[in-house]
Amino acid sequence: MKNNKKQLSPEQCEELLHVLKVRFEKNMNRHKGMEWAQVQTKLKANAEKLWILDEMELTGGEPDVVGYDKKTDEYIFYDCSAESPKGRRSVCYDHEALEARKEHKPENSAVEMARDMGIELLTEEQYRELQKLGKFDTKTSSWVKTPADIRKLGGAIFCDRRYDTVFMYHNGAESYYAARGFRGSLRV
Repeated sequence: MKNNKKQLSPEQCEELLHVLKVRFEKNMNRHKGMEWAQVQTKLKANAEKLWILDEMELTGGEPDVVGYDKKTDEYIFYDCSAESPKGRRSVCYDHEALEARKEHKPENSAVEMARDMGIELLTEEQYRELQKLGKFDTKTSSWVKTPADIRKLGGAIFCDRRYDTVFMYHNGAESYYAARGFRGSLRV
């Protein structure tokens, strides 16, 4: 069981590190030229980031390393599940949209869930970068960070992959669907 300090037990840390290592080694195309030992050292030094990665894992995100920022010395993780994470679907875009719904409110919003987990929603650009590493969201869709001018007018954007092409669409921010969730990113 997790405690309120957003920290995993030593056993949970080892279990998560094993899962991440297996995924890392199985998907080397996502992080060419990187070595697991360096990623693991960084993870072991960041207990709170491990907790966040565990949250990503528990909600079905299958986080994996997709990049390294030399300027900040950080590894970049994205949710790499084939479809939008199961534990993060059926949510509207943000709290304002959730409050605007008069009936049949979803339990949460993408922006609030991401904030509570400690991750950032992928931007459209990041989503397109992810799609260069594989075929994601061929049956689902994912909310992406919506520009303020679109959100101000009541809209929100989401992306998916159909017909071997990545599409970006719009919807009312208060809408939600069983096949739409969100993907996040984390820097460690």
